[in-house]
Amino acid sequence: MSNAEFSHFLKIRQIKAGSISLDANQEQRVALARRFAIPAVESLVAVVTLEVNGLEVSVQGRMKAQIIQQCAVSGEDVPVHLNEPLAFRFVPERDAAFKPDEEVELDSDELDEIHYDGDSFDLGEAVAQSLGLAIDPYVTGPNAEEFRKSAGLADEASVGPFTALAALMKK
Repeated sequence: MSNAEFSHFLKIRQIKAGSISLDANQEQRVALARRFAIPAVESLVAVVTLEVNGLEVSVQGRMKAQIIQQCAVSGEDVPVHLNEPLAFRFVPERDAAFKPDEEVELDSDELDEIHYDGDSFDLGEAVAQSLGLAIDPYVTGPNAEEFRKSAGLADEASVGPFTALAALMKK
């Protein structure tokens, strides 16, 4: 099967339409924090509704997580609450072989398709990937501005594409 951090495989033929809840345990949260290079994933819960249409399964719901990230400026730990909508569709792998040099055009409804091979798919991995996409790599903590000033860095408001040009015009 898979050694993903938050695997939760569902067999297509055994899925009944309705809601399902996934809640990451301590071991899974530690592994996810390591995977996404953040200090901690304190909680991760996804509640989704499944709608089966033949071999396709549409998933709608919400993911909530409490994580700890490092401030991009000071490096201090910052607690972050994530509350993200989830919407994707699991579809069988296409029959046509993928050609790496071939340009592929996707319609807007194909953007959130996740292809699966065989008779099951990993809903947990889709939630884990959604968590990874929701993490802000440039999160700043409450002391970021103070840290910038103490380090002699310009504040965010004065930095921009025309700051250097304005300084040159004063000369």
